[in-house]
Amino acid sequence: MDKGCKRFRSPLFLVALFIGAFVLGLLVRASLPVSAASNDQQDLYKELKLFSEVLDLVQRSYVNPVTPKELIYGAIQGMLSNLDPHSSFLTPDDYKELQIETKGSFTGIGIEITIRDGILTVVAPIEGTPAWKAGLKPGDKILKINGKPTKGMSLIEAVKLLRGPKGTKVTISILRKGWNELKDITLVRDVIPIMSVHAYTIEPGYGYIRITNFQEKTPNELVKGLAKLEKENKPLKGIIIDLRNNPGGLLDAAVKVADEFLDKGLIVYTKGRIKQQNLRFEATPNKRKHPYPIVVLVNEGSASASEIVAGALQDQHRAILVGTRTFGKGSVQTIIPLPDGSAVRITTAQYYTPSGRSIQAKGIEPDIVVPLLDPECLKKAEKRRIIREKDLQHHLKNNQSSKQQKPQETNAKVLKEEEQIKQRFQYDSQFQEAFQILKSWQRFKVLKFD
Repeated sequence: MDKGCKRFRSPLFLVALFIGAFVLGLLVRASLPVSAASNDQQDLYKELKLFSEVLDLVQRSYVNPVTPKELIYGAIQGMLSNLDPHSSFLTPDDYKELQIETKGSFTGIGIEITIRDGILTVVAPIEGTPAWKAGLKPGDKILKINGKPTKGMSLIEAVKLLRGPKGTKVTISILRKGWNELKDITLVRDVIPIMSVHAYTIEPGYGYIRITNFQEKTPNELVKGLAKLEKENKPLKGIIIDLRNNPGGLLDAAVKVADEFLDKGLIVYTKGRIKQQNLRFEATPNKRKHPYPIVVLVNEGSASASEIVAGALQDQHRAILVGTRTFGKGSVQTIIPLPDGSAVRITTAQYYTPSGRSIQAKGIEPDIVVPLLDPECLKKAEKRRIIREKDLQHHLKNNQSSKQQKPQETNAKVLKEEEQIKQRFQYDSQFQEAFQILKSWQRFKVLKFD
């Protein structure tokens, strides 16, 4: 290849060619009155000229040689990351990884992260992953990854450092509210499970569904989970849907999950700068009826798609929300592929609940606010001796015979799952409150207030 071809491929020439295209556009409009749009293009031309000068300066003067691709990619990354915490540039490898993540499994530590007040912050750990087992919590600030400070680090850079082959280790330094110093936690990377829906019988007549994130398969997994619970419990008197620490995922999956419990009405709508981003998602009549009460658990780790589902069920009066205020990510990101296999993830709209609420930076307030209490406090309270009438000396006996209820038939597998659930949530104050509400539902219905 001759020198002329090499000059043609230089980024400076490409920028000049790009500028030339804008100049041509201005010339075509030269006979028209000067407008705000033409002024914007003149400003863009001026800034592109500055960009080309800096690009040329770096190529000629930087201490180490840098490829044109590195410079252009870096410039795009900087441009997008400066917009908001969720817009970013995806290299071809990053884009492939994202596609895998939404369809199946990936290797890493299993956390959703964001940039909050310029600090890398945990949105939520994914249940069953190394991060979840290590006790990471929403709001934990990650200040170092393998000793490298995260200040000024983009989300993409952080994700690259956190991910890696199964069995390899990564050390993160976190700061939690109430802590006075950093704590190093070493995690062993693993395959992050693809199963996003887990369904169990809590006790005869009552079910529990945990949705860990929203992937392509989530709606189908939910249908299977509900069918399982409805088969095990006849009748199924109510369910708890646990969206705590669910960092979100695909908008389409969230809409389908909400639609499973709604037969009509609005689920969510979006508003953007361009008409194509103004979308409305309506519920459709469902052949599979679920005529039982629903209590939804949410907390500060419930974000994005989780908030869409929670907001829709709350606004349509289909469920009671219990827990704490959600994360507050009310924006929609669109993935736009580019010719070289890379892509941009850019915020294109904000979404609104059926009643018109914007969740952005506000979150969803539960119907019943229940903070998560320290399990150790609950254990201590349980050990305290409570004196009742029957404990008093010479108390009167109750001679009225109590009616013996016939025990509901249930198989060994269901009993085993019941015990696992009871042990797991015995000291979970939010779960216990939700369960009591669910069990009291039928009693509330028969009360008369006139």
